[in-house]
Amino acid sequence: MTHANALLTPRARLRLARLVVESGWTITSAAKMFMVSPRTAGKWAHRYRTEGPAGMTDRSSRPRRSPHRTPRPVVKQIVGLRWRHRLGPAQIAGRLGMPASTVHAVLVRTRINRLSRIDRVTGEPIRRYEHEYPGSLIHVDVTKFGNIPDGGGHRYVGRQQGAANKLATTGLPRGADYKPRTGTAFLHTVIDDHSRVAYAEIHTDEKADTAVGVLHRATAWLAEHGVSVQRVLSDNGAAYRSHAWRDACAQLGIKHKRTRPYRPQTNGKIERFHRTLADGWAYARRYTSETERRDELPGWLHYYNHHRAHSAIGNQPPITRLNNLPGHHT
Repeated sequence: MTHANALLTPRARLRLARLVVESGWTITSAAKMFMVSPRTAGKWAHRYRTEGPAGMTDRSSRPRRSPHRTPRPVVKQIVGLRWRHRLGPAQIAGRLGMPASTVHAVLVRTRINRLSRIDRVTGEPIRRYEHEYPGSLIHVDVTKFGNIPDGGGHRYVGRQQGAANKLATTGLPRGADYKPRTGTAFLHTVIDDHSRVAYAEIHTDEKADTAVGVLHRATAWLAEHGVSVQRVLSDNGAAYRSHAWRDACAQLGIKHKRTRPYRPQTNGKIERFHRTLADGWAYARRYTSETERRDELPGWLHYYNHHRAHSAIGNQPPITRLNNLPGHHT
């Protein structure tokens, strides 16, 4: 379409062309009158001679051929990964072995480059930091997911069928309104600041004793991978303010740090991991029961740590950053 500051609209082009073709004006004189270049004036005069008034309309600048355009089968793969798994350009590029810029261009062309439900814009400047080696700092937190009734939850089957599935699930407790309650899964998560290697366990609460047990098992798991933990960062939850947590950190020789109140951005790496966890595991597909979803967690964690390209560490899996085999950081 004609842009707002264009000197020649379709009507002005027709006037210019008629002056040259029908009235005998020179191209230079017509160009000077309409304040355009002689080349532009000659172009519209030529189109009027060959096409008449119909040639004065705008034309697409799209090339007739695009020999280097992404093949259609690859475009279908990109679109499929975008919709089924809600992956970004870097993640899709990691899976398909192609540049992220090419994936982004395809997403823009297919008009699915923005997913407002996934990309939450805070409006605040991003302050990035990264510790120098694995174990220098680990992040801990708890995220919650509603348990899934037998037959599937409302996210996939709708609220009416989801409520019916709750009623059909045996053994669920009833609330004060006599409606069944599926309960909550408390996912205790641990992530290494440098490598982004993640560890997670599902429990029925977020009490101090549970959090302490997760910390012991997570540090032992990291030690098996050659990582010695020095610091741990948590929010100000009750479990992390308890004496049991303080004593556990002292026993393990770990310095405990807490985030500023009401500032989850300080613990942003694990908060972002929770989004990845929700999209890649918790709500990635329809599960017919809570047991089925929980059985998928170990496999997904292995995929995340060993195979998933992470955009913050050069599109490499987190496990590639556990470079403590010679014992440099112990």
